Amino acid sequence: MATIDLNCDMGESFGVYKLGDDAAMLDVVTSANIACGFHAGDPLVMASTLAKAKEKGVGAGAHPSFLDLWGFGRRPIHGERPADVEKSVIYQIGALQALAHSLGLRLTHVKAHGSLGNMSNDDLDLARAIGRAIKAVDPNYIFVVMPGLPTEKAGEELGLRMAREVFADRAYADSGNLLSRKIEGSVIHDPELAAERVLRMVESGEVITASGKRLPLRVDTVCVHGDTPGAVAMARAVKQRLEAAGVAIKPMGEWL
Repeated sequence: MATIDLNCDMGESFGVYKLGDDAAMLDVVTSANIACGFHAGDPLVMASTLAKAKEKGVGAGAHPSFLDLWGFGRRPIHGERPADVEKSVIYQIGALQALAHSLGLRLTHVKAHGSLGNMSNDDLDLARAIGRAIKAVDPNYIFVVMPGLPTEKAGEELGLRMAREVFADRAYADSGNLLSRKIEGSVIHDPELAAERVLRMVESGEVITASGKRLPLRVDTVCVHGDTPGAVAMARAVKQRLEAAGVAIKPMGEWL
């Protein structure tokens, strides 16, 4: 029987501004990627999200980003030196790690957010910078990567544990990276369509891109974005479809 982790980006509220339904999502997913203050989140939101994840038995990981609160970390930032990105990722992991320690919780993984994640999947030097940051903080942390892209190559070079990730709510480009959000149809909103796509990816070991190309991939974890409208319903649909097919849903830190 296959085992899959179901992850969600969360802890993305900031001050009085609320984003996503983290409490409901934590009843569904098995791993939480928690914003570290650079694209969203603040110390109180980070601590609260960690505490809720611990209570629900959900694995907690860091979700570092470019420093871009205004753009929610989804604006490309060019010209950043990989060495500088490495230090900013160390900083963000460290902040969440300290809060987790204060709650008696150990982080399990790191997943880059937004443009940092997308750009690192096209740029090996940037991917290596993220991988080096993870290894510097804790070499046992799992690096969440996209299969067949530079993040996976960087993880292999650095000897890191990896979780190969696919996305329930996003369409794919022929490169194997996510289709730009600027392109119509890049974000999937229908829970049943998303669930069917995920089951097909898990069972076939391949993804069908927006143009119809088939790309081989390994699936360890499935992401549902917490800020997508209807995200909780989508996560439930994906989980139910996988479990109905005999797939075990467990936190990545327990079996990878």
